[in-house]
Amino acid sequence: MKHASDPFRPSRRSALIGGMSAFALLGAAPAAFAAQKLNVVATTGMIADAARRVGGDLVEVRSLMGSGVDPHSYRQTRSDIVALTRADLVLWHGLYLEAQMERFFEDLGRKRAVVAVADALPKDDLLSHPDYEGRYDPHVWMDPKTWIAVVDEVTRALTEAHPAGAETFAQNAATYRAELEQLATYAAETVAQVPESQRVLVTAHDAFSYFGRAFGFEVIGIQGISTNSEAGLNRISGLVDELVDREIGAVFVETSVSDRNMRALVEGAAARGHEVVIGGSLYSDAMGEPGSYEGTYIGMIDHNVTTIARALGAPVAAGGMTGKLAQGS
Repeated sequence: MKHASDPFRPSRRSALIGGMSAFALLGAAPAAFAAQKLNVVATTGMIADAARRVGGDLVEVRSLMGSGVDPHSYRQTRSDIVALTRADLVLWHGLYLEAQMERFFEDLGRKRAVVAVADALPKDDLLSHPDYEGRYDPHVWMDPKTWIAVVDEVTRALTEAHPAGAETFAQNAATYRAELEQLATYAAETVAQVPESQRVLVTAHDAFSYFGRAFGFEVIGIQGISTNSEAGLNRISGLVDELVDREIGAVFVETSVSDRNMRALVEGAAARGHEVVIGGSLYSDAMGEPGSYEGTYIGMIDHNVTTIARALGAPVAAGGMTGKLAQGS
């Protein structure tokens, strides 16, 4: 059941932003792609990266949401609508991540191939949240092993949309899965070096619960699993008490969320005589800049794991798993 206070609930007016008129203007079937690359539009950078890795030279992929963009509040633009209605395949995350676009994708799915790739995950693999009855935490990419199952769904969707590329897609997916397994191993070995007493991850919103489950961290977010929820003064005050009482020395900001609340935590702890530092900036709902190592899924997770481990006391190489991390971060 959707409640009036539910931060995931998309408004009827904003969900389409003229989308139905765009359907009327662009109602013709997508251009034939027998001799062309498959035209794929993905919502998040993480999904786009998976589609590029699996699709290889057989696909042309556009990501709607770039670096620093918050998918919880993102609304499709006019240019997005044109791209989406002309795509051969649309890949979106689902699990209410793109809350403001959900109704749009439901309508578009009646006319185009539209796949919510994370919705295919077994419910037993998903984390629920006490604040959102009947909903699941959408941030599944924070656990590389869980993300492998999403990559499998991307592979299935590409194969269904372009059967002639099935062999290529399967080979590329196998290569990519092996790299993701290597990433998962690096992450586990790296964070295992953090002293157990320091395995507390304080972030702007609850985007890291799958990370916590995979690697044995307690995760504390100021906001809920959606950035549309607000952190009240009582929440900030209570977290300051927790930082002081438990002698937590580092908190983390996120590239796609304002750092205002995290700065308030640091200042509140300082007023109590306890020093808390910003341990680094993490990629939560979006990857790094296009063309950079951190602008890939593997680079994103490598950055997060390395940044968290170093800030919390582990002797980790600044360059991360591959040595490619920018400025040793």
